[in-house]
Amino acid sequence: MTIVQIYKKLLVTYGPQQWWPANSKFEVMVGAVLTQNTAWINVEHAIGNLKKAKVLSPETIVAAPAAQLAAWLKPSGYFNVKAKRLKALCQWLIQQGGVRGLSKMPTPALREALLGVHGVGPETADAILLYALGRPSFVIDTYARRIFQRLGLIKGTEDYETLRRLFESSLDSDAALFNQYHALIVVHGKEACRKKPLCANCCFAARCSTAVKNS
Repeated sequence: MTIVQIYKKLLVTYGPQQWWPANSKFEVMVGAVLTQNTAWINVEHAIGNLKKAKVLSPETIVAAPAAQLAAWLKPSGYFNVKAKRLKALCQWLIQQGGVRGLSKMPTPALREALLGVHGVGPETADAILLYALGRPSFVIDTYARRIFQRLGLIKGTEDYETLRRLFESSLDSDAALFNQYHALIVVHGKEACRKKPLCANCCFAARCSTAVKNS
């Protein structure tokens, strides 16, 4: 199967996804930082704390005492580290003129700038580009690696950029398509292609070597 064929199968199986869950572009950016090494439900609790404290803006996060910010972020795990990373992102965002200021930057330059922010790696940068800013930058995560390795399209040892280029070269450069595809990968990774796979739930079971071994 090709990358395009897998997308079509996932779309038929799960239907259109409404993702990323957030009320603003800035909230998406915050979530992209907080979701590192944790489940999304924990991120929702942390963002809920920020909303309850009325500090969900770049300016208020930068102004917040580090210990207090870390306490609000505690549900997301690694809260001291994430507090520093979130402050760094917010400081950078303010310097760029906010979300509106970022709209003036071409995608390659914006991605490079994001990667220069403390704590922002390729996956986080691409999540911000795609989900917050509507740029066609494909997100490679653990689910994508697992699913496409099991389906035999990748070895699983490729570096991030190699896989990102593979997906982007195989698809039309369309942010809505990338958004939908990545969201479908996530739902399939949760519903079927888990670390310990639920092959009976998998729409690719007939073509997957892992499913054959488990049958």
